[in-house]
Amino acid sequence: MSRKKRDIPVFDYPIVETHCHLDYLKDAELVEVLANAQAIGVERVVTIAVSPDNLERVRELVADHETVYGTQGIHPHDAEKYLPETGVEIRQHGRGKGIVAIGEIGLDYFYDHADRAVQRRVFAEQLAIACELDQPVVIHTREADADTQAILKEYAPQLARKGVIHSFTSGLPLAEFCLKQGFMLGFNGIITFNKAENVREVLAATPLNQLVVETDSPYLTPAPYRGRENEPKYLPFIIEKVADVKGVSVSEVLQHSRENAYRLFGWSLTAQAG
Repeated sequence: MSRKKRDIPVFDYPIVETHCHLDYLKDAELVEVLANAQAIGVERVVTIAVSPDNLERVRELVADHETVYGTQGIHPHDAEKYLPETGVEIRQHGRGKGIVAIGEIGLDYFYDHADRAVQRRVFAEQLAIACELDQPVVIHTREADADTQAILKEYAPQLARKGVIHSFTSGLPLAEFCLKQGFMLGFNGIITFNKAENVREVLAATPLNQLVVETDSPYLTPAPYRGRENEPKYLPFIIEKVADVKGVSVSEVLQHSRENAYRLFGWSLTAQAG
């Protein structure tokens, strides 16, 4: 039986959506999605590139919307689409106006949509681009803890601005390694799922100054709205759950997660959105 729906909380503090895919949303118009987010306090939204097919679209979204920022990078699912000209495009636009990171990059051995050796090569090549451009990275890793750690061990010292392991679902040893290296961990609606004790264990062990919140919209809608397409407007449910798991106030989570996001993406806390 599904949990009873309830109104989305509205907090008296701004929120940063650090990871979503605005160009993948289907159930609502983009202008409505952004208005819904703003109505519950979301001040900035980072929309993530995943494929050679949407690198340009992400740049267009950033150019067209004042509060939207973006990334440039290829997801491991599309690693076999990564051509020499893809790397050229990422380098060319990886420090463009409103582009705040290289990502979504990494390894995914759960679905294995791309050859694992190709995934590792493409991951390493994009980490090298991030080092070259002095940009943080947005990393996806699933069922690939050992190889993710091995590759990051090589590149982390060269990544001055580190980055975030988004939608963290890996084991505690990888979490501890990444935190020690200076990366942040991103948490989303998964922490509200009944069977996600492993993720909540990692969240409990993550310092407040090294976590950020995200939705990964249109995926991973948090309880009590599972079954609907996800949107940034559901971030308050994630924030409440972080506070519950960490045993701290919602206000503390709001403050730390926002400050962490600003630090991650190189924004000034005294600057206004835009």
